[in-house]
Amino acid sequence: MLESLTLGGMVPFSTVDYPGALAAVVFCQGCPWSCPYCHNTHLQTGPAEGPTWSSVLTWLKIRQGLLDAVVFSGGEPTVQPGLREALHQVRAMGYLTGLHTAGCDPKTFGTVLPLLDWVGLDIKAPRTDYDRITGQPGSDAPAWETLNLLLASGLPHQIRTTVHPEWLPPASLDKLDQELLKVGASPTFRQPFRPPV
Repeated sequence: MLESLTLGGMVPFSTVDYPGALAAVVFCQGCPWSCPYCHNTHLQTGPAEGPTWSSVLTWLKIRQGLLDAVVFSGGEPTVQPGLREALHQVRAMGYLTGLHTAGCDPKTFGTVLPLLDWVGLDIKAPRTDYDRITGQPGSDAPAWETLNLLLASGLPHQIRTTVHPEWLPPASLDKLDQELLKVGASPTFRQPFRPPV
C-alpha cells in the first residue's frame, strides 16, 4: 500500500474545488516556496498532521458513487513522490482527478498530466515579481514551463492569481495579463487574499 504520499489534511466534500463536481480534497504536505500570504502556511513545512493515504483510499472506496472527483491540493502536490501512483489508484476507482498546483515542478507535472481531468494552476505574479513573492530565485521559470505544458495539453483548467493588495498592485496585474496573452493564455481568475483563520 502506498504511503509515500504525505498528507496534511482532507476536506471530505467540496463543491468549489473541481468545477461542476462534488469532490474530496486531499491536502499534500510540503512546498518549496514560501509566499508571504499563503493560506495554508501549516502545509509549507513541519510534520504531517493529516490522515494516511491508505486510510483515505479506504474512505474513498466507501464513497464510490457518491463523490465525483478527488482533488490533490497543498502545499504543493507535485513534490510528493507518490502522486502519480495515487492518481492511478483514484482513477481506478472511477473518480475524476484534479490537481491544484503552483507549477513548482514541471517535470513531475508532465508525468502526471495524462492522469488528470482538470488542473487549477496558480500563477503568482508577473515573472519579474516571482522571486519576491515565492522567496525562491528563478521560480518564474518552472511556473511558466508548467503553464506551457498545461496549455499544450488542452486539458480543462483554471489559471488563477491570489490578489494581495500589498504584493500585487493593479499595474502588476496588468503586466501579468499581457505576459499570459503572449503565451496564449487568458487573464487569470482573480481570487482575493483571505487571511488564514
